[in-house]
Amino acid sequence: MSDLLRAPAEIKYAEELDWLESIDDNPKPFSWRLSPKMVRLFILGSERSDGLDREISQKWFGDRSFVERSIVTLASDRGLLLIGDPGTGKSWLAELLSTAICRNSTLVVQGTAGTTEDHIKYSWNVSMVIAKGQSRQSMIPSPIMTAMETGAIGRFEELTRSTSDVQDALISILSEKYISVPELDSDNIVFAKPGFSIIATANSRDRGVNDLSSALKRRFNFVRIPVMTNRKSEAEIVRFRTEELLHRHQLELDVPPTLLDVLLQSFADLRASAAAAGSDDEKLESALSTAEQIGVLEDAILHSNFFGERALTARTLASSLVGSLARREPEDLAILNKYLHGVVEPRSKDEGGSWPEFLEGGRDAIATLS
Repeated sequence: MSDLLRAPAEIKYAEELDWLESIDDNPKPFSWRLSPKMVRLFILGSERSDGLDREISQKWFGDRSFVERSIVTLASDRGLLLIGDPGTGKSWLAELLSTAICRNSTLVVQGTAGTTEDHIKYSWNVSMVIAKGQSRQSMIPSPIMTAMETGAIGRFEELTRSTSDVQDALISILSEKYISVPELDSDNIVFAKPGFSIIATANSRDRGVNDLSSALKRRFNFVRIPVMTNRKSEAEIVRFRTEELLHRHQLELDVPPTLLDVLLQSFADLRASAAAAGSDDEKLESALSTAEQIGVLEDAILHSNFFGERALTARTLASSLVGSLARREPEDLAILNKYLHGVVEPRSKDEGGSWPEFLEGGRDAIATLS
């Protein structure tokens, strides 16, 4: 695993999955590798009341009802659509669900304006077709078709970014559970095996790009993932991801709890400001998601390790925050400058601590970018 830039969850947590399979004596739907109870336990982590001989780490932080509804949906014959703002953990939850259910999270189609029916059905190996003609051997199955043939979970990322033609093709797959191959005279239907389902994700901010038809909506159960607002849970997510980052880069760098509090409070302040804004011009372009917090902290940690004194400082954290969130110029810089003067400056005088250095670092970053 060490030679992979990013190992999929089934490789990263292989030992844990093997152990859960060995003790799982609960009923399993279809060809699932784990029972619904064990899928939930793998994703949300174990508790003392579970009475297990080893601890199972929590991998997704959010309301357990979202996970349970997702599992129940996949145990039926309906697709699962995870919808929410960018950075709310939709893709990570989809990866964990497919990992626990079929030990394969890599059967993924990425929805874009350039995605075609071939990406969700099949294409052809041109050289083999020229040499031997069209046959099942010269056909290149899409990840979705592979999931159908193996009774696995197929994933479709950013569904609303794909065109209506692609979405219509998906309706047929979800309804009929087979794909016709009219180019072949025989063996020209690929049927889905039990256990096949599709997990799709969609950003709520993409409404109006390619809205889902009512026919496609009927074939999905919707699970809406909200932006994390619970301070304690959000801190756990950031700590979890930070520990992964330090381990992956083999870094020994201290992240003071006080600076983590500064980061969490800054995002809470900026979210409150965005909620009170009267127009989009008064809001940062950033969704201010938990994922973006992690990105700010990752940037600050790596900068401190490579160019600093191998100790995270409030100045570096502020510089990373401004650099990551200032995407429009001059609008975002003006919003961040207003935040520093209206909120951080009074707080640095009243509370002290890391806030004065954070204020100074933010001002310097804005001056550099202006």
